[in-house]
Amino acid sequence: MNRRSQFSEDLALFKRYAQQPNVCLRNRLVQLNLGLVRKVAYQMSRTCAETYEDLEQVAVFGLIRAVERFNADRGVAFSSFAMPYIRGEILHYLRDRGSMIKIPRVWQELHSKGQKLRRKLRTDLGRSPQDHELAAALGVSTKDWQDCELAWKNRLLISLDVTLGNNADDTVTLGETLPDNHNLEQQQREEIKLQLQDVFVHLEKRTKDAIQLVCLEELPRTEAAKRIGISPMTVSRHLKKGMQQMNQLLEPQAA
Repeated sequence: MNRRSQFSEDLALFKRYAQQPNVCLRNRLVQLNLGLVRKVAYQMSRTCAETYEDLEQVAVFGLIRAVERFNADRGVAFSSFAMPYIRGEILHYLRDRGSMIKIPRVWQELHSKGQKLRRKLRTDLGRSPQDHELAAALGVSTKDWQDCELAWKNRLLISLDVTLGNNADDTVTLGETLPDNHNLEQQQREEIKLQLQDVFVHLEKRTKDAIQLVCLEELPRTEAAKRIGISPMTVSRHLKKGMQQMNQLLEPQAA
């Protein structure tokens, strides 16, 4: 199956899930998009002390939340929509588990020597030395030096200045991947607005008018009654009836 066919199939599944939410279909969508979880978990496992496996398990919860909230009709790629949820779930986990890491004395000494040697080799070579060059100059294996560097990097709570990715030209920092709280709140408000619009079409006109004037425009019921052309008591009945209908219509989405 080519990428376009796969994309169309995924889109159809999201639309089916929006119409008829169920655990089996949700789990299928999660399985289809586990690649996003693995990508983020791998990147972030290289910047902290937690294992890839632990981060992967945590990130799945973010993916599930994204699947449940995604609207395929908005024209936004699911990967773009899901990434903030996945990263956010991992970052919450890291904040909860963040702690100082004790560095063995032998690694403290090795790191100190390595930093001095790095400066000297940078001058001698005219470039930053590679790990194997530093390790050879220090008289240790490349793996020992890399383990020492990783432990030193993780000695503090995860830094927002750490760059993600393996490329030297990669300038994206962990801080830049944090979801913007304002944008998330705006996104949530838009989701609520769209949900209300979806259920509004099922209400009769006077009921919609009553909710619009009293609940959204905050007019007194007497004023709303004059505009609609009914009595204040009838406005109250329409409000009660409309709220009950909206709760029933929104219940499957909340579930």
